[in-house]
Amino acid sequence: QVQLVESGGGLVQAGGSLRLSCAASGRTFSSLAMGWFRQAPGEERELVAVIRKLGDTSYIEAIKGRFTISRDNAKSALYLQMNNLKPEDTAVYFCNAALSAGKTFDSWGQGTQVTVSS
Repeated sequence: QVQLVESGGGLVQAGGSLRLSCAASGRTFSSLAMGWFRQAPGEERELVAVIRKLGDTSYIEAIKGRFTISRDNAKSALYLQMNNLKPEDTAVYFCNAALSAGKTFDSWGQGTQVTVSS
């Protein structure tokens, strides 16, 4: 059973920065594509950034140039550096596997709240 623990969220003003961390355990990490997801109030959870096992990355248009996903396979850790934050980035952020056909691990962590004030 995989365990995912997200941390690093908080309250920041627009234009500020945060760095999210995700610790994964219970499953081989280095061979999997991993992603950051977010869920805003009243919205569905969406995948916003992916990093594949060889390190190539993908982002949704809304965060390109502002967010950077990275991973440390030795630590089974995933990161999301978020710069120039906007109020519309306010959401609970989760990490999980980002596999083909939208598949993820069945279990999710508690997420970490990011709130951006204008």
